Amino acid sequence: MKNLARVVAFFLVGCVAAAAIEIRVEPGTEISTLIEARDAIRKLPHTNSGELTEPVRVTLATGIHRIDKPLVLTPVDSGNAAAPVVWRGESGAVISGGREIKGWKVGADGRWRTTVSSGWRFTQLFVNGEARSRPRLPKQGFYRVAGFPEGCPPKVHYHTDCKSFEFKPGDIRADWHNRADVEVIVYHYWTDSHLPIESVDETSRIVTFVHKAGKVFADGHGKEGSRYIVENVKEALGEPGEWYLDRADGELTYLPKPGETPASVTVVAPVAKALLQLAGNPTKRRLVQHVSFENLIFKHTNWQLPKGNSNDGQGSSSIPAAITLTGVRDVAFSRCRVADTGTWAFEIGEGCRRTAITACEVGPVAAGAIRVGGSDSHPLLRTGEITIENNHIHDYGTVYPSAVGVLLTHADSCRVAHNHIHDGFYTGISVGWRWGYGESPSRNNLVEYNHIHDIGKGLLSDMGAIYTLGRSPGTIIRGNRIHHVDASYYGGWGIYNDEGSSYILIENNLVHDTKYALYDIHYARDLMVRNNIFAFGEKETIKRGKVEPHRTVTLERNIVYNTLPEMYHGNWKDMEHSHYLFPQKGKHQPQRSETRTQTFLADYNCYFSPVVKPEELRFAGASFEEWRQRGQDKHSMVADPGFVDAESRDFRLKPGSPVLALGFEPFDFKKAGVQVPAGPE
Repeated sequence: MKNLARVVAFFLVGCVAAAAIEIRVEPGTEISTLIEARDAIRKLPHTNSGELTEPVRVTLATGIHRIDKPLVLTPVDSGNAAAPVVWRGESGAVISGGREIKGWKVGADGRWRTTVSSGWRFTQLFVNGEARSRPRLPKQGFYRVAGFPEGCPPKVHYHTDCKSFEFKPGDIRADWHNRADVEVIVYHYWTDSHLPIESVDETSRIVTFVHKAGKVFADGHGKEGSRYIVENVKEALGEPGEWYLDRADGELTYLPKPGETPASVTVVAPVAKALLQLAGNPTKRRLVQHVSFENLIFKHTNWQLPKGNSNDGQGSSSIPAAITLTGVRDVAFSRCRVADTGTWAFEIGEGCRRTAITACEVGPVAAGAIRVGGSDSHPLLRTGEITIENNHIHDYGTVYPSAVGVLLTHADSCRVAHNHIHDGFYTGISVGWRWGYGESPSRNNLVEYNHIHDIGKGLLSDMGAIYTLGRSPGTIIRGNRIHHVDASYYGGWGIYNDEGSSYILIENNLVHDTKYALYDIHYARDLMVRNNIFAFGEKETIKRGKVEPHRTVTLERNIVYNTLPEMYHGNWKDMEHSHYLFPQKGKHQPQRSETRTQTFLADYNCYFSPVVKPEELRFAGASFEEWRQRGQDKHSMVADPGFVDAESRDFRLKPGSPVLALGFEPFDFKKAGVQVPAGPE
């Protein structure tokens, strides 16, 4: 065929050699765009049933392949087990949804100016591959909401829709240029609201927004006004690296950093709303199958919140993705990188199974890295068997800080393993999407050997390095290393079992140096927490929020090590509840039941503080002996576990450690994190 470069031999998975048709994409050749390559595959020989007869490899040459709309693959673009389709990049092959901006004129004031296409609006700009910022106020830190108009006082429920607040004198002005383009970003408990201004009354100092925030404008459970910043203020343009787009006349102004000249930089702004879409139809059983992407770099997507969307949903879940999968089987991404997007990087949506993202790098990105979730109703729309392994995820949530590193909503049988996740503003890995004890499709998920650290950064609250929500039978969290989790008012937790988390095994995790509890439960049922090391919580150690008439958790063979005197914070009360043991033969009435009072069980644990005397340790306010009288920790000990060097965070156990007699099984912390190179070659 005219458009085919040549037939080459290459190795498929499993090292089985096969002849493959290679299509080369390189600007200036007969095939110069991704769409041309896709269409060339469609013209290749197929069987009567529509399957390819030979494997296909699409090779993207080194360089930037610019697109202004996503490449869309449908079921007709599928491969099959014998003849897969591989899209692979040579070293440095980039698929970019951005457009280079030229024509700069340097003014007497040192500012660069140019004019962009009419109607082109963007909120991100990149100079030599580095993000530049829109002008904001204040230049450092935050403003504070000063007061609350009638109907939105701080003590109402935090989910109350609010549309206006009182500001301090001078913080917001009515005479700002293009005021409708100014954006107020408010940081709530666990969300960030992005609010365009409708009106400003400088007399009453009330700002009113085009749409509601979805949360009350108060922090610290109503103790004070929320923090906020004001972004895209032309009058604030003044720092090197800042830029402003005047949409009225299309003028773009940039303040260069020292040493930058128009001839020495490449300036790119995003155009395409997305980069890649695999669009199957699960309910009609028309799937995109046996397609893989290797060694590719995906960059630049242009997206803004639509009118009425303030981004008030948990986890920035309403933000779309640069790469979207719907109705796929046997699809893989390996050794790829996604960066500089205005959205999430990946979304694996409804009806996807047997899909893998491995050895990839994600970051920086405006929202989260990888979101996985299908329907909670129709079986053909359910999503699961997804592998997310050996990925390096960093600098996520740069625009929408409430986004999550890896988010599993309605998903089952997924494996999230050996990922390195750091430098995000919110949760590292989140599993489950059902608040309370209702039925959930989230089950049998495995979160293991991930290294999660330096997240939160004190911006938001109510977050954890690993966060769970709702019933999740068969889910296991093990072998993870978690440290340096920070939050604003509360909730910089290590492992956080939130509303209704149930039937989860948590074992062999190392959690240290969190601002709040190392391990936290809001309310939950039948959790097993065993053989973990919890050390150095700054404000809390282990915490529970609510007591309910069932067993919340069993804590067994854990090492709890902290400089605080309190080992158990929060509510660890008990209450009477019935526990049925056996049914009566042939009848529905219980043959035997017992009344229990314990709502949790702790035993065979080791507790220690290097600075607090053993007799001064407290367990939900009680001494260790009083705690034991409640039936807890009957076989546990207060003793130095014998770490090699806890002060230097070496939590290996010395020979002869007393915790071995409790049944504690040492585990290898070095297994956590990526085990192979992540990102393109």
